[in-house]
Amino acid sequence: MSRISIKYQGPLCGEITPSPDKSISHRAIMLSSIAKGKSIVRNFLRAEDPLSTLGAFRQMGIDIKDRIQESGVRSQESELVIHGRGLTGLTEPGNVIDCGNSGTTMRLLCGVLAGQTFSTTLTGDASLRTRPMQRIIRPLTEMGAVIESEKGGYPPLRIRGSKLKPITYKSPLASAQVKSAIMLAGLYCHGITTVIEPGKSRDHTERMLKAMGADIDIKNLEVSIKGRATLNPLDMTVPGDISSAAFFIVAGLLVPHSEILIKNTGINPTRTGLIDILEMMGADIRLENQRVVSGEAVADLNVKHSRLKGIDIGGDLVLRAIDEFPVVCIAAAKAEGTTKITGARELRVKESDRIATMAAELRKMNVNVKELTDGLIIEGREKLQPAVIQSHGDHRVAMSMAIAGLTAEGETTIEDAGCIDTSFPGFIKMLESVVEFGLEKRTIK
Repeated sequence: MSRISIKYQGPLCGEITPSPDKSISHRAIMLSSIAKGKSIVRNFLRAEDPLSTLGAFRQMGIDIKDRIQESGVRSQESELVIHGRGLTGLTEPGNVIDCGNSGTTMRLLCGVLAGQTFSTTLTGDASLRTRPMQRIIRPLTEMGAVIESEKGGYPPLRIRGSKLKPITYKSPLASAQVKSAIMLAGLYCHGITTVIEPGKSRDHTERMLKAMGADIDIKNLEVSIKGRATLNPLDMTVPGDISSAAFFIVAGLLVPHSEILIKNTGINPTRTGLIDILEMMGADIRLENQRVVSGEAVADLNVKHSRLKGIDIGGDLVLRAIDEFPVVCIAAAKAEGTTKITGARELRVKESDRIATMAAELRKMNVNVKELTDGLIIEGREKLQPAVIQSHGDHRVAMSMAIAGLTAEGETTIEDAGCIDTSFPGFIKMLESVVEFGLEKRTIK
């Protein structure tokens, strides 16, 4: 799919279930592979990024059986049976491990590989090779890891497994990938490894490790793990991804007369910044049927069309909605008044420079946007102008601008939309299922 063209055709209505959570899917494979025994992971996300993680562990000798299931309009699901071989059961891969576009695969895998008895090289696509890895190289090197990189700390990374020592690391940024890489390396140490963050990043790794029997202590922004534990196998169901639900939440709020029910959505409190932001803007979002599934909070979200107002967004709110920044920008573009987003400097080094990218593409739709070093100031407009949009190879930008297209007066085209498959292969099919009269046009080449 290289191009999608979208035109408003009516309100959104009906029920959907978002694609399985990408962050949890990654971690379930990694931790099950270094656990001892057979794990079962239901509702695994069959998208390019988690499949990169799956392929990496198969290369290192892990037996992973994948039973694909098709379910209506949802993206392909899988039930994985993973035969873990313990902390020291991985074998040296016969070739370079290709992490594709997945920063999660590369950064977290470094933590596991740092404590092995063999050497490994990690690479990725052109986008991943431009993303900074020094943030994990520095603490892992302090633990005794031997990691070689290109100048400036960029991939490919060459990791020689070593004997590691525990550390207390005060992270300069709140990053679940940095925290998780250090904790995974901490499993290979004798003693206690501690990570202290400036803010609370998502905590899926801690939850999963605790469920598997690891000795973890959590005190506010400080997480400690005792090494050399034997991890018990998992039996879990991955909840729907709130980052995928985000596009439909915003679409339901912005398209007049819409009302949709988004079922089985993960509402982990470290991930619900988007809901808090939108409610501050005046959104009508109701959480129904709240429950806990495999240690993660889950709910059904009832979303109704709402008139939004501009607000100031920063601090912890931005951290808890960091992946949803592009679609928050779409909400801001349609809100009454001005929205100011700050504290998002980390978005300069994602799949694209999401601050610059969103500013450029929103301007094409006649939105007044001022770019800051760490965010944007967006003046809301009642009507967006249709445009030809570039995705910049960024899946979240492509999907966010598709939602903007639903609110424009005319046809909006998203170029280079194939990147959507890295995280949400069923996005267009799901969007078509809730647009009352179907999308005006979809071009796939």
